Amino acid sequence: MKISSVTLSLISAPLKTPFMTHLETVTKREAIVIEVRDSDGRIGYGEAVPFSSPWYTEETIKTCLHIVEDFLIPLVLRHSIHHPKELETLWAGIRRNSMAKSGLGQAIWDLYAKQQEMYLGQLFGGMRKTVAAGVVIAADDVKKALKQIEEFATIGYQRYKIKIQRSTDIEILSEIRRHYPDIPLMADANSSYSLGDIEHLKKLDEFNLQMIEQPLGHDDLMEHAILQKELETPICLDESICSFHDAKQALLLGSGKVISIKMSRVGGWGEAFNIHNLCVEKEIPVWCGGMIEFGISKAHNIALASLNGFTIPGDVSSSSRYWEHDIVDPEIVVKDGFITVPDGVGIGFEVNEQNLRAMTIHQQLFKSQ
Repeated sequence: MKISSVTLSLISAPLKTPFMTHLETVTKREAIVIEVRDSDGRIGYGEAVPFSSPWYTEETIKTCLHIVEDFLIPLVLRHSIHHPKELETLWAGIRRNSMAKSGLGQAIWDLYAKQQEMYLGQLFGGMRKTVAAGVVIAADDVKKALKQIEEFATIGYQRYKIKIQRSTDIEILSEIRRHYPDIPLMADANSSYSLGDIEHLKKLDEFNLQMIEQPLGHDDLMEHAILQKELETPICLDESICSFHDAKQALLLGSGKVISIKMSRVGGWGEAFNIHNLCVEKEIPVWCGGMIEFGISKAHNIALASLNGFTIPGDVSSSSRYWEHDIVDPEIVVKDGFITVPDGVGIGFEVNEQNLRAMTIHQQLFKSQ
């Protein structure tokens, strides 16, 4: 699958409502749309989704552009790739930089699926016709959180994730449970607690949470294993799962009972698929995490969530959750709590070139020699 050119488009758009955590409030989102073209004119699309500042991972938009432009693309254009699985070996000399690898890798996998005239998810054994959708509630007070839940309940989202921190967690969870005693609810801590908070965290067991996501350090596995032994609520690992090796270690240690698989965080399709298979083997539930993405990355997530191991509704909300206009056609829609898995080739969505151009603030073309 000789690649003739790669195009990078840096895009930017405001969020409809701010996305708030104790670490950062995101009001505008940047991303890197990556197009790979073969000699027959077919185009594969990927999306690299680091944030503009390093609050979630060490990667940023600027560092990602550097790695993609100066290292990953030159390797891809210099070598003839027969199958996307070869990318892991091709990029073995480049440590980490998972979001850069995921973005370009997504585009190459999409192109390969189009060459095979198959839906991308089916290349990995995905058979679901619909995927269950969950939504993130990111508000700075309980009234706003309750209002968001009320609005999203009309769409039928099947799981609600509330951002928490120690100073307000009991108040917010108590009020949510008072108004909505039975909704599927989980809490995302984004590493806002320490092992010294064990007695406090035990109090969260009373709220019947599906899970508490990443309560301790963003790169920790050992202390999560200690904490999980003290809690009835399952711990879900997110930020600390950056690779298959991390997932394997976490399961050996007993660091949690659920894993969130974010393709962008673990380096792309291959690593995400391997983690999925490991968790299926070990009977560990997984769900597909989100990164406040535009439609191309979300389309890849839908394909990933079509695999049989994804038994918990993921962060695969409607395009309208964050954007006035998305960059895919048709826009992604949640109906009665589900998103329909497309049946077209590749990611199954077309790219809306007009919207993409309107959001583009910088573009660069790379051609093979």
